[in-house]
Amino acid sequence: MSSSPISDNQLANKSQAWSALFSEPMSDLVKRYTASVFFDKRLWAADIAGSLAHAEMLQAQGILSAEDHAAIERGMAQIKSEIEAGSFEWKLDLEDVHLNIEARLTELVGVAGKRLHTGRSRNDQVATDVRLWLRGEIDELSLLLNALQTALVEVAEKNAEVILPGFTHLQVAQPVSFGHHLLAYVEMFARDSERLADVRRRVNRLPLGAAALAGTSYPLDRERVARTLGMVDDKGVACVCQNSLDAVSDRDFAIEFTAAASLVMVHVSRLSEELILWMSQAFSFIDLADRFCTGSSIMPQKKNPDVPELARGKTGRVVGHLMGLITLMKGQPLAYNKDNQEDKEPLFDTVDTLKDTLRIFAEMAGGITVKPEAMERAALKGYATATDLADYLVKKGLAFRDAHEIVAHAVKTAIQAGVDLSQLPLSELQKFDARIGEDVFEGLSLRGSLEARNILGGTAPAQVRAQVARHRARLAQA
Repeated sequence: MSSSPISDNQLANKSQAWSALFSEPMSDLVKRYTASVFFDKRLWAADIAGSLAHAEMLQAQGILSAEDHAAIERGMAQIKSEIEAGSFEWKLDLEDVHLNIEARLTELVGVAGKRLHTGRSRNDQVATDVRLWLRGEIDELSLLLNALQTALVEVAEKNAEVILPGFTHLQVAQPVSFGHHLLAYVEMFARDSERLADVRRRVNRLPLGAAALAGTSYPLDRERVARTLGMVDDKGVACVCQNSLDAVSDRDFAIEFTAAASLVMVHVSRLSEELILWMSQAFSFIDLADRFCTGSSIMPQKKNPDVPELARGKTGRVVGHLMGLITLMKGQPLAYNKDNQEDKEPLFDTVDTLKDTLRIFAEMAGGITVKPEAMERAALKGYATATDLADYLVKKGLAFRDAHEIVAHAVKTAIQAGVDLSQLPLSELQKFDARIGEDVFEGLSLRGSLEARNILGGTAPAQVRAQVARHRARLAQA
């Protein structure tokens, strides 16, 4: 004997709305433990978009009547309005965003709402929703990355002539342009933008129509749905997941995105570390605007760089999400498993953390006050032009290794005298090698050292300005 169909009200109120098979209700503890609605409800816009594209295809294929299709569109429009107005009631009993929207649709339009799920499963539905949502977030993150690069380019352009001690091993190495130093981060963030664009291509593929795991017997036009949802390549060809088992169980795209996000945060963290060092009294190279700093509850003189410090800490949070997602997937057999419910919170938090960080860093970059005198004094302390003296001797015909040895002795003499190399008299320098002439002092100055590195990728101000122009043109096209 067949069982009686449950009513719309029963669908909305029964704790086991997904099946009439079970003879006892789910316990409240299990209900809370397994429900996802209070975090996956942020997928609502993607869920509605996917459902509307699916319904349009069902109607075009003759699986759904025109009347039912119109009713579904009308009901979804009302649900959208309710959610946007904050009046939609999210119910724990209905587990997730999908069943909540479906139950409300059935309340509004009756049996047409029940027909919407023809030819699909929550397995391919959620995979589609997450991909649609993440695609939109990647687009927004790409804009935020461009804004941060633009802010850094502007600061770099203003400081192309400012001399900063370049470090290796945190020891003064050679003088560089402060603008050149900042453009190194622009290069990092540019690669991050490229990675996100590449990830987006693999995110933008349609699982819908794979159903639970094996596809469906209904004559679906999956490519039509893909085109409706904009899941196409740069030639307009529909991008559809080709294997139903992989379509519902794949979370590579989430892992790959979180890996790309982790690299963005690593680059942010490296910049944060330098901002923190540069702002300390030991360096005093820069200052950050007050609105990005805090004070101390006990030491009234303190100005703490809390924003870069917190960003440095949040990097570990995002990298942790990457490790969590990789671990989540490593032991799963095909196809869909409930484990995959755990993909959303780390993915959502990664997106939120990255968006907030990029927004605040783009604004904070514009509030950097540069202290050129302090930077130059620090460069003079470290004999930063020693390599220039070695290069000078090489140009006079000496082998570089011999020149290196001679300059080491010259630096030792300068250290003992408490002066910079450029302050040693010519007669003293000539004791190390008679080929040293009056023209040596041009190269021994910080400015001369900077200007001498006028090659592609070099730190000379002319090269910095050329790179600024290149980045401006690239960002204008993005």
